[in-house]
Amino acid sequence: MAAPQSKPVDLIVLHEHPEWQKPLFAALERRGVSFKPFDLKAAAFDEADVPEAKLYFSQASPSAYLRGNARAVPLALALMKSLEEAGARVLNGSRTFALELSKSAQAALLRKLGLRGPRTITFNDAKAVRGRAASFPWPALLKPDQGGSGARMFLLETVDELERLLEQRPELWLPDNLLLLQEKVPYDTSHGIVRMEFLGGELLYAMRVVSHGSFNLCPSELCNPVDGEDGACAVPEVKPTQPVEFYPYPEVSPDAVEAGRKIVRAGSLDVAGIEFIETPEGPVFYDINANSNLRAPIAAAFGFDPFERVVDFLESELRKLG
Repeated sequence: MAAPQSKPVDLIVLHEHPEWQKPLFAALERRGVSFKPFDLKAAAFDEADVPEAKLYFSQASPSAYLRGNARAVPLALALMKSLEEAGARVLNGSRTFALELSKSAQAALLRKLGLRGPRTITFNDAKAVRGRAASFPWPALLKPDQGGSGARMFLLETVDELERLLEQRPELWLPDNLLLLQEKVPYDTSHGIVRMEFLGGELLYAMRVVSHGSFNLCPSELCNPVDGEDGACAVPEVKPTQPVEFYPYPEVSPDAVEAGRKIVRAGSLDVAGIEFIETPEGPVFYDINANSNLRAPIAAAFGFDPFERVVDFLESELRKLG
């Protein structure tokens, strides 16, 4: 935490990407909430400090390393743990952030909850995959355990291709030296995947996302602008044939929504974006996002401003703390 300030605040927002936070900060200012941002990029804290605010809201992102801010991730986790040990209320706290940092942990949670997810192998050496390759469903997706903005993702046909890629591109192991091979679940690409946004344990809205081959499905308008221009997220390894498209999806199935509720409860997710593929056998969940970049045009189609809803939630949490 920063040095104690003369004017206390009720809320501190932990973040690393100020552009992503502008709509939230603007909504907090409109509502007169006493808050301040805490930038994780270059920071220090003393665990002996008394928490400076009633409430902390983590907007830390696993993709920080893509912006040259890899050090923000371990500091965010350490800070949240220290705050929690000191008795502070941290929304999307250390347990939640640790879940977001590990796709293998997400796969384990889905299995524990009895929900379908793609078959997954986690590994730190490509040759260690070979003994499992014969029984693995190819083609498969190579993913980082610590994901973010579709970076370091490749569609591979064989284990030989996997080994060649990692020999040629050793930087793909960074920053965590842990990768996944994940089953590519077939689906109707013209329909797209489904992303549900949850707030306070309940569905905020759902949308369909048509990728056109992109792995970067970040819903932030900064990363995937409404006008289809190039965004500010990391450049994806696969250039899409068209801009990523986002559509309101009020038809999302009740079964998928209830499964999403189970995930957010089990993962202690106060705010979450959960992605899944619709199949004839039911939803297949494959990504759990704690740093949920809300897309205002989608929420507007449902008749509300998503950032105002987040402020409603934050104010309700502050009232609980007295």
